[in-house]
Amino acid sequence: MLVAYRVPAANSLLAALPFKDCQALLEHTESITLTAGEELYRPGEPIRHVYFPTDTLVSLLTSAQGHQALEVGMVGREGMLGIPLALGVNESPVQAVVQGAGTALRMTSAHFRREFQHSPRLQQAVYRYIYELMIQMTQTAACNRFHQVEARLARWLLMTRDRVQSNQFHLTQDLLSNMLGVRRVGVTKAAGDLRLRRLISYNRGEISILDGDGLEAAACQCYQIVKNMHDVQP
Repeated sequence: MLVAYRVPAANSLLAALPFKDCQALLEHTESITLTAGEELYRPGEPIRHVYFPTDTLVSLLTSAQGHQALEVGMVGREGMLGIPLALGVNESPVQAVVQGAGTALRMTSAHFRREFQHSPRLQQAVYRYIYELMIQMTQTAACNRFHQVEARLARWLLMTRDRVQSNQFHLTQDLLSNMLGVRRVGVTKAAGDLRLRRLISYNRGEISILDGDGLEAAACQCYQIVKNMHDVQP
């Protein structure tokens, strides 16, 4: 399904490209629906497609022997999945799992490589996004090590809100436990504290952000660092 007739403003990386570069890329994309829990990449396996999320959220996970998977980054409408291809690497270093069902534009890795080689503006946009993702991943590592669970949960909810552009989403405690790298009891307590402060409502996995400003105040500075990195882009 060709979508070259429109500029996908819902994906910031593509929308920032000049019209000609964007259309050349879109000639080889298709719009697909991604479902929660769907695995897009596995560590060490070839990357067959590149994805440009529009209203979905994908978690980048890593694991160590004897431990549950831990989220090291998230990708939404601000970026893309498949950046190793831009660095000349054909395999994924992480597991990529859809956390929020929605849509994305998909193209084959072969088409992406070809367009990337011939478009300096696409190269510039992708390299800039790689830098932003590096900032997010390093900040997440520091956050998971040094900050309290409640502040980390607030950060994660805000980052999710920004990427799905909604104050409401479905997240189970088991999922949040994996994303934050803590036991479920820790997530239960942190979510309960945020709920008591009337910052969120939480019932059977359905989360609503009731007070965005209050939640930002409850989050650690890591949220604003990552957000500012993206907001300053043209």
